[in-house]
Amino acid sequence: MDAKGYLQEVGTQVNADFVKNRSILSFEEYLSLFINDPRAQARNAAQYLRDVMDHFGTETVPHPTGTIRRFKVFNTEGSGRDGRVAGQEEVQNAIYRVLGNFVRAGRINKLIFLHGPNGSAKSTLVNALKAGMETYSWLPQGALYRIAWVFPSEKLIKGSIGFGERTDGNGELTTFAHLDAENIDLRMPCELRDHPMFAMPPGERRKVLETALKKKGLGTGDGESGDYILSDYVRDGELCSKCRRIYTALLNSYNGDWLKVMRHVQVERFYVSRRYQVATVTVEPQMSVDAVVQQITADRTQLNVPAPLHSTVLFEPHGPLVHANRGLIEYADLLKRPLEAFKYLLGFSETSEVPLEPFVLQLDEVLIASSNEKHLGAFKELPDFASFKGRIELVRVPYLRRYRTEQQIYDAQVSATTVGKHVAPHATELAAMWAVLTRLKKPIPDRYPSDVKELIDHVTPVEKLHLYEEGAPPDRLSLANTKELRKLREELFTESDAYPNYEGRVGASAREIKTALFNAAQNPDYKCLNGLAVLEELEAICKDKSVYEFLLQEVVDGYHDHEEFVRVAEAEYLDRVDTEVRESMGLVSEGQYRELVERYIQGVSHWVRGEKMRNRITGEMEKPDEQRMQEVEAIVMPRGEEVSEFRRGLISSIGAHRLDNPDLAMDYPRIFPDMFKRLRDHYFEERKRVLRKNKENVLKYLSEDRNQLSTREQTQVQGTLKTMAERYGYCEYCAKDAILFLMKKRYA
Repeated sequence: MDAKGYLQEVGTQVNADFVKNRSILSFEEYLSLFINDPRAQARNAAQYLRDVMDHFGTETVPHPTGTIRRFKVFNTEGSGRDGRVAGQEEVQNAIYRVLGNFVRAGRINKLIFLHGPNGSAKSTLVNALKAGMETYSWLPQGALYRIAWVFPSEKLIKGSIGFGERTDGNGELTTFAHLDAENIDLRMPCELRDHPMFAMPPGERRKVLETALKKKGLGTGDGESGDYILSDYVRDGELCSKCRRIYTALLNSYNGDWLKVMRHVQVERFYVSRRYQVATVTVEPQMSVDAVVQQITADRTQLNVPAPLHSTVLFEPHGPLVHANRGLIEYADLLKRPLEAFKYLLGFSETSEVPLEPFVLQLDEVLIASSNEKHLGAFKELPDFASFKGRIELVRVPYLRRYRTEQQIYDAQVSATTVGKHVAPHATELAAMWAVLTRLKKPIPDRYPSDVKELIDHVTPVEKLHLYEEGAPPDRLSLANTKELRKLREELFTESDAYPNYEGRVGASAREIKTALFNAAQNPDYKCLNGLAVLEELEAICKDKSVYEFLLQEVVDGYHDHEEFVRVAEAEYLDRVDTEVRESMGLVSEGQYRELVERYIQGVSHWVRGEKMRNRITGEMEKPDEQRMQEVEAIVMPRGEEVSEFRRGLISSIGAHRLDNPDLAMDYPRIFPDMFKRLRDHYFEERKRVLRKNKENVLKYLSEDRNQLSTREQTQVQGTLKTMAERYGYCEYCAKDAILFLMKKRYA
């Protein structure tokens, strides 16, 4: 590759991007852009952030309450492994609603306060918003502009005050915005990134705003004559102290000729950046003030300011509040700071103004703070909380209560790359299940109607776990109770939402579980990160009650029994391994179960309607085969269930499924998962001896005793291992560990 040619190619591309992105504009050029797209250019920070969320779009995802809207900005993958937010759709919608309130009010008048237990994804939620803002700001529709002041070289332009005039052949106003660097003595950007329209006199600016909005069919910006609400910041905002003094000095020097002043205005596009703290800043729990000023014109030897500014004292504000203007500021763990360090938020959150010694900062930024529940509880006891209460919008961020959503956190960060070894099936799933079990609370039966109190009172933690995740009531229930519990799923999930000690406030955090997974990966006894290593780490956590506060909870009817939850997770693991090994052996295909159920349902359907059905062999019309139906019911029907009620309940469930999914084919395994599970278990229970023998053959094949197997047996084992690898992700090492554990626990 020719270096010179390559550099020229890169230079051409960079220059083309610069021009395409309209990075530098004169005020006249910006005004034209504004008039053509006033909606995009007249946004305040809340409108911009809501547009960021809208830009990435939404999707509807399953939820224990039915379905819920998820904002795809929280799926961001460009910010690293921690970028995507698992779950927390309720929080996403709450943030969007609060932003909507700011938009309707025309100003940002509250602080969004995310509160929840440690490690519940509060910071991850904000980071996703910041990453979305960064990406959006590079798009044409996300363009942001700020003001700067340009002073040309006196050698280039001569005049009575050192600037002079330049006009084209038609005598039109020209600009200094596009001068080359060597022709500029001084360029002074605005640290607050003032909106370019602030350079216009307030009255004229309002006329331009209303005219441009009307032209685009958006009304006058009042929200009544159109759907667009113009923010107070854009309509009534003013230049910052430094820009105002420069503006005034130039206006005086030009004897009030505003057009000449505008020649010095350069409009620059800027991009949101977390790394460089442009329009998004995180304030850690520190002791310093969040904004200060420094004088920049006291010593003329340090700064070659133009003559019109020699008698003008200029100050530059800086600090997190200044850097975050026109964007978002995050106060991480706000309540870990002394109260005096953030008392200024009382006024700032309501007025968007912060008084400094020489002037008042006028800011436009969304304020988001976070805190854990312990610090928030202590804060509520202080007398000052009453003043803050009306100025903050509390948004609860609990731990997740659905284990497959929790598993997404670990799957994103625990991989062969990060742990240095193969991650076996169910390793992260086991950890997620145990974590969620530690967070669940016993339902309060008195909140429910008397006819279901007993049903609610007997729901165990593992049953609640599966009810939340799959909507699957326990096998022990009758069909009627199964339906009743499914109906109560949403009420169970939202039961404690109004309580201070809500479900999801206490339990193992995702951070603690990630540490346990990484520790399990270093277990020298296993060549893979497998479920057995994870179970050992979970047992170790349960022994360390001095470190993990959630272990000190009182056990209530099986809830908060964290040591027992390890055994529950182990049983779930064994169920999965057992099923996967059986199916990998191919003793019975899923199609055979499906055919059996379809024939049974067909018979039940005719029985319920009192109709005859055609015999598949003889072709004669006969009553449904009662004996065949009873054989199936002996396997799949819960104990104590009345046959006729069970059959009618099945047909009712099918009818309900057809109403909800009119365009889908009947999917019996999805409609009746419990029925298929009982059929599989029954079949394999009857063939336990064959299964034991087959599993022993697998273990022999994976050991030094492989030669003891016949060619046919070796071929069978190879087929089993191949299926386990391709379908479920086992390697030979974790397959051997899993089968050994299974044989020890269930086939000894």
